[in-house]
Amino acid sequence: MSFYSDLGLKPVINAATTFTALGGSLMPEEVLEAMRDAAGSFVDMHDLHLAAGKRLAELTRNDAAYATSGCAAALVLALLGIRSKGDPRVLREFPGRDLAPSEVIMHAAHRIPYDAAIAMSGVTIRQIGNIQQTFDWELEAAITEKTAAVLYVAGSHLPQVALPLSEVVRIAKSRGVPVIVDAAAQLPPMENLWHFTREAGADVAVFSGGKALRGPQASGLMVGNAEIIEAARQNGAPFQRWARAMKAGKEEVAGLVAAVERFINLDHAALHGQWLATVDAWREGLRGLDGVSPHAELLNEAGQPVPRLYVGMTDSGRAARALAELEGASPRVAVLPDLRNGTAHGFWIGPDLLQDGEAQIVQDAVRSAITN
Repeated sequence: MSFYSDLGLKPVINAATTFTALGGSLMPEEVLEAMRDAAGSFVDMHDLHLAAGKRLAELTRNDAAYATSGCAAALVLALLGIRSKGDPRVLREFPGRDLAPSEVIMHAAHRIPYDAAIAMSGVTIRQIGNIQQTFDWELEAAITEKTAAVLYVAGSHLPQVALPLSEVVRIAKSRGVPVIVDAAAQLPPMENLWHFTREAGADVAVFSGGKALRGPQASGLMVGNAEIIEAARQNGAPFQRWARAMKAGKEEVAGLVAAVERFINLDHAALHGQWLATVDAWREGLRGLDGVSPHAELLNEAGQPVPRLYVGMTDSGRAARALAELEGASPRVAVLPDLRNGTAHGFWIGPDLLQDGEAQIVQDAVRSAITN
């Protein structure tokens, strides 16, 4: 922690989730070692991206893969690849909209704060449905000669009023329109690395490298259709094209490959069992406190199978005071506030990002915060 303390910053115990604002996740030694090794020598970056992409495709059971500088960057690059199709004339003229399809279709229920990333690829969003329902005819009517792609945001945490992915793929493919799945936080399960593309039929899926994969925070993973991914690669560094600013360096590429290798080989059942045991211990440790109702939940905020504990309180003022105390503690304990009703009535704590010994620190800090 000396680097942060030298800057006058407090350490943070992350019992919340893989938020970018908290640094995503912590890289294990295998990832750090790969990055250190890559940092020690030069390499042809074109060759590295091709070789790393081949290895990532093998690991994820996809036709092709590409290491990017983040999931938002992967969205931009995927759309640029779909729009350009490797055509040098289009590549040269980006972000002009007159040479390529310029609309991406999204469900109203999938509108998350990534409009800026989508706009960077030179497209506008055409929305279908509303927050209560969506009909297949709306997607069919929205597809025109201007349509570049359908962007589908995966996750059971979103309002379940969007069309099923299978229906989106069926309609889009019948009209020759590719489907991109934003699966930034949809790991675990490991099988999602190939589910959206090989099983569900989407053309491309994109993941964060710095969340559950535990790779570099500034990394992302694109998998799927080989032609689209090659066209996407031609828009990024080291090419001097529109997305050169979204550069994944040799260290990030190496770290991402190592992270995916590690993730594929993890004993996910054993890890899940450890998380459940921690959540159960927390629940017992906080049971019986007046006005407090701790209960276990089996899914995290992104709808993935990562258990967590919900600490509910009958008094919103008490919850606000507890959150403030955890925020001001040293080390700070980051938790996920429950703001579903506009005012915090509790918060979630999760075990998946904790280091050895931190589970007890979290329990003690939470107990102190809600009893003071």
